[in-house]
Amino acid sequence: MASDALHRFVCLCRYLQDPCHVARFQQLCGVRGTFPKKPAEAGETLGVNGACVGQCAAGGDSAHGLPGQRLRKSLNAVENVEQDECSANGHSGRDAERDSKGTVKPLRRNSLTGDVGQEFIIENRFLFYLFTVGTELGNEMFFIVFFPFLMWNVDPYVSRQLIVVWAWVLFLGQSTKDVVRWTRPASPPVVKVEVFYNTEYSMPSTHAMSGTALPFCLFLLTCSRWQYPFMFGLSIALFWSVLVCISRIYMGMHSVLEVITGVLYSVLILAVLQPMLHDIDTFYLSHSYAPLVVLLVHVGFSLVAFSLDSWSTSRGDTAQALATAAGAALASRLNQQLGLQPDPPEEALPLTLPLIDGALLTHSIMRLLVGVAVLLAVRAAMKAVAIPLACRIFGVPSDDVRKARQHAHVELAYRFMVYGTVAYCCVFLVPLLFGFLGLS
Repeated sequence: MASDALHRFVCLCRYLQDPCHVARFQQLCGVRGTFPKKPAEAGETLGVNGACVGQCAAGGDSAHGLPGQRLRKSLNAVENVEQDECSANGHSGRDAERDSKGTVKPLRRNSLTGDVGQEFIIENRFLFYLFTVGTELGNEMFFIVFFPFLMWNVDPYVSRQLIVVWAWVLFLGQSTKDVVRWTRPASPPVVKVEVFYNTEYSMPSTHAMSGTALPFCLFLLTCSRWQYPFMFGLSIALFWSVLVCISRIYMGMHSVLEVITGVLYSVLILAVLQPMLHDIDTFYLSHSYAPLVVLLVHVGFSLVAFSLDSWSTSRGDTAQALATAAGAALASRLNQQLGLQPDPPEEALPLTLPLIDGALLTHSIMRLLVGVAVLLAVRAAMKAVAIPLACRIFGVPSDDVRKARQHAHVELAYRFMVYGTVAYCCVFLVPLLFGFLGLS
């Protein structure tokens, strides 16, 4: 009985891992590839970004390759036809019509190889822009705006705890990728609308993890702290999460299984972390050994992440998140000691949402524009300084920056110097600048 249930579970996982589901969803959303008309033959091995690399029988495993690298073997003639159509990803007699609409390339190059990706055709511009926004909700530029906005305009208490969740979700997600080591969905049949992360591993989806953990953690932290309609907050969190998760399938970066796993993994992490957040925040702000513990824990786990696999940008992203969390924690402690940005007393809770008028909007927008401009300037300045300094410290040639950053100690020092400083400025220095400019 148990073995039968396990067999069915494994078959379900293989089914959900099939890249043809991703390709069909892309076709439904108006994404068309520009692949050669003749699909890959059965058993043909193609590149990492590319095609089917072997097949597995319905009842057993192939001796070579991971589930993320295999197409499910067809069980009948009808399914074979569907697989062929899926591999072609919509090529038919309408090629001339689609070509007349123009081709598009991925917005950003591959972070590791510099590959610009293959051209594709977008037939539904609205969905393309919608899911582009959705996938950006898990990228660096969003976080460099989102966390400061919460810190400066909404609630520093919530922002501090949300940063903790974000950092550990990314660490656990990226580390799990490096242990499982599944490659991205095969292309063809999948169209790679995004290639920036294409050479990284894909199981689980860390976009789905952060896209689930952040909105629901934000909702859980604020629903009892602020007065607003419960269903409104829940609806925003749900829409945010669904948009991010679906966008990763649309972009061709993850299978259905990887997205579902990312969601469930983040729920598990959040269930463990959420009850501890207040105690973690109190420890960071008040314990005498907190600065030492913060540095040792965040640097130590960054070294663990760097030891799991060969260098790639995912290791840097993990260190970046941990560096941000460390910088924010140290700056928050300094604010506490100096009596800056005090949290409202418990007697004042729940907080009432202020009346949104022209003056409030003007001040909020000015704080965001001025503050983000300062953070971007600090980031640019630190980037110019950090790599040469790290190379000098560790005796690594700095002529080729990309090659230099493939040294774990250089990359780790670079991320902590740059993003630890940016987070420190966000939490401590920028609010002082607001006071000087009359924007507090």
